Amino acid sequence: MATYRSPGVYVEEIASFPPSIAEVESAVPAFVGYTQKADALGTGDLLKVPTPISSWGEYVTYFGGPEKEDGANITIAVNELRTGTVTTGYKVTVTPNAANLRKHILFHAVKLFFANGGGKCYIVSVGDYSTAPTKADLEAGLDLVALEDVPTILVVPEAVYLASDGEFQSINSKMIDQASTLKDRFAVLDTKATTVPKTPSSVQADVDVAISTIPVGDTTRYAAVYYPWVRTAYTYAFDFDNLQLNDHKINGVDATGADNKEGLLSALKATASTLYNAIQAEYSKYTIALPPSAAIAGVYARTDRDRGVWKAPANVGLVDVIKPLVNISRGEQDSLNINTTSGKSVNAILSMPGFGTVVMGGRTLDGNSNDWKYINVRRFFSVVEESIKKSTNWVVFEPNTASTWTKVQAMIENYLFLKWRDGALAGAKPEQAFQVNVGLGKTMNSVDILEGRMIVEIKMAVARPGEFIILQFVQIMQAS
Repeated sequence: MATYRSPGVYVEEIASFPPSIAEVESAVPAFVGYTQKADALGTGDLLKVPTPISSWGEYVTYFGGPEKEDGANITIAVNELRTGTVTTGYKVTVTPNAANLRKHILFHAVKLFFANGGGKCYIVSVGDYSTAPTKADLEAGLDLVALEDVPTILVVPEAVYLASDGEFQSINSKMIDQASTLKDRFAVLDTKATTVPKTPSSVQADVDVAISTIPVGDTTRYAAVYYPWVRTAYTYAFDFDNLQLNDHKINGVDATGADNKEGLLSALKATASTLYNAIQAEYSKYTIALPPSAAIAGVYARTDRDRGVWKAPANVGLVDVIKPLVNISRGEQDSLNINTTSGKSVNAILSMPGFGTVVMGGRTLDGNSNDWKYINVRRFFSVVEESIKKSTNWVVFEPNTASTWTKVQAMIENYLFLKWRDGALAGAKPEQAFQVNVGLGKTMNSVDILEGRMIVEIKMAVARPGEFIILQFVQIMQAS
């Protein structure tokens, strides 16, 4: 009650509602890697600075374009088909030298993230294209992300190009350790490579590189692995007009004299536009293969926005993706989804007729855990925990009495009621979906109160995905 010192009319507003819980953002990935530049107000002022952006245009403005490819790393050959003196067609062969193509893929990865529904994200540029990806740089970038409170997803796509399997595995472990330590983020991991064409043992061998050194335990609930890599719609950053036509044949015989069109493609525009267009059409078929983590981060963001973080980010099509690098059979998917040997699940990306390229797995690495095997359950708990934690900061140093307990219980129950109404919690009635308890004799004893502890117990029945849809058909006898 205020103290009044002179006569008059005074107005007092009495709070009648408990404080509310503001939900934290659930899908804000932090990308760590190499960029063409890192400039905002000056040259290099964003280098090794976690920078929030919200659009593809912002990325290009601050961090530049893709790494340019060396024209020496692609060979173009044409066999011109003629009948008499009339050209009837061209057989064009374009052969990129895959081993020597550029390894800085963050530009394309972030583009794939936005294409698949991504929004706000953080970019940590650890260097420019003059430096090959190194474990030390990527680890330093992850250390910078650890200091930021907003990111909720960790993505390091260029880790796949580290010099050794051991370095790649070290980055994966560091991502998982950060997520499990801070408990407010989730690591999306890639496999180091996809063997093409696959062999009877290559799928498991590819996956083992990513998961074999990750110990089974509580930390694996904070990460998920996706396989295989995907063929995107993005082309290599060659300067097309400055490429060379290396080999020109006519009906299988080397062209000579004026018929020989070998040389810069730019010269063909005016003198042989039909040949130029044929080469360009074939060249456009050779697109970039990327590890899927960035696309998956986009799927998380899209699913969270359209449905909610409690919806499993699976059975979702990928945008700007042509196909997986290899087709996963039913038997291979079985062993990836439920691995009885390692206990670690890997989520398959499949090519499904009529649906395109689809994510058909929603499990964390902790695939044998009934508590934490589903990505949406783990991420939903993280969002609820972080939201309640931040929204109850006002309680610190408040009286540890029934009045405070009632306010805290009411604000949490109101928040969870909204989550139940949205479909995040399972139960016909709110009391079946969640329970919040706090108080002396309930969650605390007198010693707890004397030592300043206010303990709130929160129970939630999170909706789990219908992973196995079983249709039972029974044949019955004719009744009439």
